[in-house]
Amino acid sequence: MDWRSVKFDWNRARAFLVTAEEGSLAAAARALDMTQPTLGRQVAALEKELGVDLFHRRGRGLELTPNGMNLVEHVRAMGDAANRFSLSATGKSEVVEGSICITSTELLAAFVLPPMVQKLRQAEPGIEVEIISTNDESNLNRREADIAIRSFRPTQPELIAKKLHDVRGHLYAATSYLERLGNPRSIAELNNANFIDFEKSGRLLSLLNSRGFELGVHNFPVVTRNHIVQWELVKLGVAISGMPETIGDPEPLVERLVIPGFAPIEAELWIVTHQELRTSRRVRTVFDFFVSEFTHYLHQ
Repeated sequence: MDWRSVKFDWNRARAFLVTAEEGSLAAAARALDMTQPTLGRQVAALEKELGVDLFHRRGRGLELTPNGMNLVEHVRAMGDAANRFSLSATGKSEVVEGSICITSTELLAAFVLPPMVQKLRQAEPGIEVEIISTNDESNLNRREADIAIRSFRPTQPELIAKKLHDVRGHLYAATSYLERLGNPRSIAELNNANFIDFEKSGRLLSLLNSRGFELGVHNFPVVTRNHIVQWELVKLGVAISGMPETIGDPEPLVERLVIPGFAPIEAELWIVTHQELRTSRRVRTVFDFFVSEFTHYLHQ
């Protein structure tokens, strides 16, 4: 790094940042506990030093110029670094604070994450958690979320991913529904049963037929992409569907179908984040926490 090219005064940069965030010299002066004329001189000195206008006056307030908008994010990053430096110097850097956004499938968000988030909040009360429950893929590179828990490995090289475990799924049905069917225990006996598919294109239909079933669209009178709704329908005895064993086995209203020759449906579970994992203690703390919690959950 060419240190000779770094010539501006941090106090002036700080004055610019706080003014941009507060919206006026008066408010910024109060935030920094200094007089308004002193603050104004620092901002003016920075503008002269850089050779650009940073603000337009709008009544009693200030509005960033295009040059100001381009520069404010760089100065904000400097401010964050200065704050981390100060915390480290005073022995307070162990405190983890800030918001974290986690995206996962509907099933994980409903049945698996709540006790983990409760434990995280107890361990790190300074972390605020947002959960996006969706079966669609969130774009981490666009910061739609900080951490994603997915059933597939990401292909983007700039993302950081760790495999949590292999997940096994089975077919489940309500005990009452199986009794109405005469307690079928073979693929042939299930070819007249009703199933719930994820989508009209017949994803589950194709999967089961590839495993030896002989099903048609008439076997799928209900279709829903919402896995929570699907599971409720299964528990009510409407039809049969697939479910991870960690969710399906503990449910007393349903039974796992034990079918000779029908192997479990296997999938992978990954935790993914962006490259901020390397620089953000907050993201690293939450990432490592969920790695530990899922390892325990999937092995219990």
